[in-house]
Amino acid sequence: MHRHLVTSTLVAGAALAVLAACGTDGGERTSQAHGTKAAVPAPPERKPVRGLPGMPPVLDPQDVYAADRPNKLSPVVKDFPSRVYVPNTESDTVSVIDPKTYEIIETISVGRQPQHVVPSWDLKTLWVNNNRGHTLTPIDPKTGKAGKDVEVHDPYNLYFTPNGRYAVVMASLDRELVFRDPHTMEVRKTVPVSCYGVNHADFSLDGRYFIVSCEFSGELLKVDTEKMEVVGQRRLPFDGAMPQDVKVSPDGKRFYIADMMAHGMWVLDGDRFTEPTLLPTGKGCHGLYVSRDSREMYVSNRGEGTISVFDFTRGELTKKWQLPDGGSPDMGGVSADGKVLWLSGRYDAEVYAIDTRTGKQLARIPVGSGPHGLAVYPQPGRYSLGHTGIFR
Repeated sequence: MHRHLVTSTLVAGAALAVLAACGTDGGERTSQAHGTKAAVPAPPERKPVRGLPGMPPVLDPQDVYAADRPNKLSPVVKDFPSRVYVPNTESDTVSVIDPKTYEIIETISVGRQPQHVVPSWDLKTLWVNNNRGHTLTPIDPKTGKAGKDVEVHDPYNLYFTPNGRYAVVMASLDRELVFRDPHTMEVRKTVPVSCYGVNHADFSLDGRYFIVSCEFSGELLKVDTEKMEVVGQRRLPFDGAMPQDVKVSPDGKRFYIADMMAHGMWVLDGDRFTEPTLLPTGKGCHGLYVSRDSREMYVSNRGEGTISVFDFTRGELTKKWQLPDGGSPDMGGVSADGKVLWLSGRYDAEVYAIDTRTGKQLARIPVGSGPHGLAVYPQPGRYSLGHTGIFR
């Protein structure tokens, strides 16, 4: 009985100590020794994101790429064979590579000047953008077979709104953003633009706007997704700027725009759309790809055969990898497990496989002429925003 009372007293005392430490008035605790109250910082509140109507909920307000973790495949794609689809702009073909053997297992004939291979919003189709052929070629990623071409004028690149309601064709030479049905590709709205060479884009954390790069006039556009209207336009502060790929930071606070003539990335506050600053990376800065843990971004420098590694938290470049024997690393994607970065060699008719841990070149694979926006597929994520694979 005595032992029971002692034990109960100790437990009660410990409980009181915990209660005293925690406090009972919402974040303050009393110091008995001094009779003062010290504030206890509350954990940062993660407010839910009010996303674009119809858009799947944001999983993590601090990380737009939270759905892209290694091998976290959607049930839609989990049985698709792993492949690398390489559009060869001058050969009018798509080379299909088995990433396990680094060998081409098939060559698919498509329309004139295929620029990018783009996963559809629902993950079920790969669209080949035949820019000068004015068609899209659908590929079934489950069978690897191409379907009947769909007529679409000047499809340099292709994106999808985060709610899956529209496909957005980057009609580069037509100077238009064309909103289309994401399945039939019938036109829903055509938005003329005054800049020249619309080519790449990415969407804000909430999906309510997207930033577009205009390659040939050195400008950026800000587009209201729901209204389908240009709401901002600015010229980059560099003579001869040629912006390329666009990526939003994991926390959604910044956009990064590769510039192959300024030889670096522009860092932009997308919400305020103020003047961006330049972070030099290397000659011919071109493609931007986020790591599976959302900590780093791989930056292809096409003009010098290197890949820079950018640390999001530190806001600086931490590594640079040199391709042995040089090369022209362009567009690509990261493997489902996050271990391999795949990039096309635009001017060398080849594809590079690079170890994301060491930067070592794992393979250099000959393909057709002018390989460009290759797609690694499938990749983790719930839906696709387009390009060579922007998944959320």
